Amino acid sequence: MNILVTGATKGIGKAIADELRADNAIFAASRNEELLQNYENYCVCDLATVEGMEKLGRYIEEHCIDVLVNNAGEYIYNAIDETDINKLEHIMRLNLEAPLFLASKSVPYMKSKGFGRIINIGSISGVTGEAYASLYSASKSGLIGAAKALALELAEYGITVNTINPGWVDTDMGNSSADEGEFSKEEIIECIPQKRFVEPSEVAGMVRYLISERAKGVTGQAINLCAGLTCGC
Repeated sequence: MNILVTGATKGIGKAIADELRADNAIFAASRNEELLQNYENYCVCDLATVEGMEKLGRYIEEHCIDVLVNNAGEYIYNAIDETDINKLEHIMRLNLEAPLFLASKSVPYMKSKGFGRIINIGSISGVTGEAYASLYSASKSGLIGAAKALALELAEYGITVNTINPGWVDTDMGNSSADEGEFSKEEIIECIPQKRFVEPSEVAGMVRYLISERAKGVTGQAINLCAGLTCGC
């Protein structure tokens, strides 16, 4: 399969690409051209800009993408009364608009083939909400809703659409997010039922399952991969 992974140069995106590259053609997208050179096929783009979205959209149309993994995203921790229009536009474009736009460019080929997989990397913050992260939570919640709608729209074409919602993940982004908040990493872990951060490889393993034939009946789902965090105390 031809698999496009956005934000593929680090963290969850890199884990997904590494998990799947042995038996699939990986097409990687990121802002970091130096790290992208670890891949045979790549597109340098900034998905927080219209120009970057359009560039990757053209790349998708040229490369017959079977599986789209919308992983690129950013986290913003701030009080709502400290929000400015630039922060709002930036996170909504990167976390929500870009995945929808890239899906629009991927779907025509998937329809023609009668097969396709669209997988969004969301967040439990889009499921439960997170104080001082309303912009991030809103963008990820929107991603879950969009996936459900697209799953209905595309079901008859053999295309599935799902969202994986990680909890705290042991990545640079996950650890820096912990540093930005009011609680230490140790205090956060105490609130997680399994007393640990999720490993990026766990998210990658879920992606592997969702793109498989065994998962053809799984669509429109929001899968919480959070070490029990959304279950309550």
